[in-house]
Amino acid sequence: MTAPEDVIEIERALTRIAHLLTRARQHDRIVGEAGVAVDRASAPLLRALADAPGPVRMGALADRLAVEAPHVTRQVQRLQRAGFVERVPDPDDGRAQLVRITAEGAHAVECLRAVIRRRMAEALAAWSEEDRHDLAVLCHRMVDDFLRHAEERHLLGPRLG
Repeated sequence: MTAPEDVIEIERALTRIAHLLTRARQHDRIVGEAGVAVDRASAPLLRALADAPGPVRMGALADRLAVEAPHVTRQVQRLQRAGFVERVPDPDDGRAQLVRITAEGAHAVECLRAVIRRRMAEALAAWSEEDRHDLAVLCHRMVDDFLRHAEERHLLGPRLG
């Protein structure tokens, strides 16, 4: 089945955005400018913990990030050594542990986000406030629909927040 032209163009735009956001050099410049030492593989996990309402099971993190559990375990260990996260007992299961972001980790995420937001504001400076607002609304709507679709098809675990 051939996709409609607008869907093809959305896929092309998202591919371009994903490429921009995941380039190693781009990440290195952002962390350098932010003054924090967060490797590219750990950054999504740290952001997910920053956005979570509280401590999270590692399995839930793996589900949310759509990665295998050993990947999360390695990243948590790396972030824990850096002082960005800590493991805490699960109050519902004494045998299990949860992961939560530390104050230092939350600060690192805010430093990264500040650089990214400043760069975005600079890149979109010629856009009207209304256009930026509309883009934000549509992006959130699209992501919510993508997540809902993935959850319905059991391709993604439940949301953390």
